[in-house]
Amino acid sequence: MVRIRRIYDAVLPVNLAALEQVREILGAQFSDLSRVEIQEVAGQLRDPFDLGLRPILFVAEDRRRKVLGFAIILHEPKQQFAFLNYIAAGPRLTGRGVGGALYERVRDECHDLGCKALFFECAPDDLPPGTSPELVRSNAARLRFYERYGARPVINTEYQKPLKVGDTDPLPFLVADLLGGVEPIPRSWARKAVRTILERLYAHLCPPEYVEAVVKSVSDPHLQLRDFRYAEPELATVLEAASEPIALVVNDRHQIHHVRDHGYVESPVRIPRILKVLEPTGLFESLPVRRFSTSHLEAVHDRSLVRYIRRACREVSEGASLYPYVFPLRNKARKPRERSVLAGYFCIDTFTPIHRNAYLAAKRAVDCTLTCAEEILGGRRLAYSLVRPPGHHAERTTFGGFCYFNNAAVAANLLSHHGRVAMLDIDYHHGNGQQDIFFDRADVLTVSIHAHPSFAYPYFSGFADEIGTDAGEGANLNLPLPEKLDGSGYRKALRKALAAVEAFAPTFLVVSLGFDTAKGDPTGTWSLTAEDMRRNGELIGSLDLATLVVQEGGYRTRTLGTNARAFFLGLQATHDR
Repeated sequence: MVRIRRIYDAVLPVNLAALEQVREILGAQFSDLSRVEIQEVAGQLRDPFDLGLRPILFVAEDRRRKVLGFAIILHEPKQQFAFLNYIAAGPRLTGRGVGGALYERVRDECHDLGCKALFFECAPDDLPPGTSPELVRSNAARLRFYERYGARPVINTEYQKPLKVGDTDPLPFLVADLLGGVEPIPRSWARKAVRTILERLYAHLCPPEYVEAVVKSVSDPHLQLRDFRYAEPELATVLEAASEPIALVVNDRHQIHHVRDHGYVESPVRIPRILKVLEPTGLFESLPVRRFSTSHLEAVHDRSLVRYIRRACREVSEGASLYPYVFPLRNKARKPRERSVLAGYFCIDTFTPIHRNAYLAAKRAVDCTLTCAEEILGGRRLAYSLVRPPGHHAERTTFGGFCYFNNAAVAANLLSHHGRVAMLDIDYHHGNGQQDIFFDRADVLTVSIHAHPSFAYPYFSGFADEIGTDAGEGANLNLPLPEKLDGSGYRKALRKALAAVEAFAPTFLVVSLGFDTAKGDPTGTWSLTAEDMRRNGELIGSLDLATLVVQEGGYRTRTLGTNARAFFLGLQATHDR
């Protein structure tokens, strides 16, 4: 199977390797390109507005990440068209379906972008007498392939007008794929598109008077395409091309952490309730959990906290729960020896117990989230770590709020070695854990939208004046909101949060996703509906960032799955569009 993957940057090692292979194919298949032009493929991704057109690069890869072919389109969002700049399979792969798989993906992208047409150039098949029969057959075969999709040369224009008097070499056709549309393309729109192509792509070749002559030659009331010469359009037979699903990594051992004490709402049923609704959507690809060393934990948590939780959980009796009841946090220098008191040295509340399997489940949740982070570093654009116990209340030296280790912060720290990271916490409660961990760092932006700490857990943090310290000053944003709030009011805060993320210009986005913002949640007071979750997902997806979503709260199990499905449908609908 060929996997079609979009390359978004020239930063991640996996993308750099793919770009190098793209350059090799360019050099092999387009002998007229200079070395500078071949190298510029990466430059265009870094500076997409050099031509006023947004480049979109797709690569076709096998399971070993070998690039089998690629396609580059240039998108003009205002005029709603795209130009297929390059499409090519690697040497010895032409005719094996790679080009078809890529062209299918390009057409899907153009549909999703709302394009009225996809333009490209193609060598002509009406060549003068004496032309090599092999060249005639090759050109005809290429146009025959595109006709299967309804794409045909534009006629009744002077697009093939020689650039200089006396030039006899045939210029390429301008080919238009109307993407299945039945409405005719009006002359005014067609002229703008032709002008854009000539002025932005060929300004170094086409003088203004040439451009004007060609544009003026588009004189029919509607854009005219050549009659079908080879075959009526049909569904082309191509290799199976999988558009990239969302990586889904589930804590497969979460159920071992089952606190049966009355009122403990962070229960194992939360995961299957979400999975039951998400699995039929076809949006996700389930991946196995990989194991990681505790060094990743200790990069964001104090080693004494990690060791305490591991040892204390191992020592507590099966089925028993050890709750803190004395909190010696005011004098950190005097760590108590009594086990029941020591719990309060590391915990911030009275309802997060030390339980026999809490460490094992929490460490597995961290491994799930790191697995997702590695998928993002491998070029994946969306990943979802569906885990419990949650993590966003776990600070560098303390745990609490049902959280033992900060899953999202551990992943964000790993990602930060490869680019700037923005963390967006949309749980009902303040993300005090990541705030504490990254409060003095400038490379990780922490943003939290939450209920005001004057009435909501954790009560002691999440105020608007907490903006970071030292190098991290200005890299922490809290948006505390009132006790009663609907979806419209929430989106006002979300837009403010997303504006801060955009201004930070991160490479990666980590979303701490809580569904306790939903109407009827036993730990919240807001009234967001599934439709609000979908619209929130759309707004976040519109950032067009490599995004890792980590499950946090949400305890109304009747609506958990519905809300999760709505969020991810919205996220994927606008992500990368």
